[in-house]
Amino acid sequence: MSIQVGDILEGIVENITNYGAFIKLESGEKGLVHISEVSNKYVNNISEVLELNQKVKVKVLSKDNNKLALSIKQALPKEQYKEKKNNNFKNSNINEGKSFEDILSKFLKDSEERQLDIKRVFESKRGYSSKRA
Repeated sequence: MSIQVGDILEGIVENITNYGAFIKLESGEKGLVHISEVSNKYVNNISEVLELNQKVKVKVLSKDNNKLALSIKQALPKEQYKEKKNNNFKNSNINEGKSFEDILSKFLKDSEERQLDIKRVFESKRGYSSKRA
């Protein structure tokens, strides 16, 4: 059986490094799961997420000269894989029901307040006073 890009396969964690984990597939081939493809959450230490000889499902991302790039997080069901992506600003309910003009007006007001705060801090460090003339 030939392994194709996009296949979801099972394998066993054979080796863990700082940058990823090497997975031995059922076919006997080996591939690398980069640290960024281990989980939807930030992973600082792979050993906290994976163990040696652990069975995992992986998705084949690329195959180049018998080197396989694999992903554990993309082998998850679509709902779990997209979970991280749904936390962005566009899908937020903060602005739901507001017009573009309302959102823009609030942004400009907040921006002006932040600029005034920065200006006050800068002037206080320089010894300036708005009362001096």
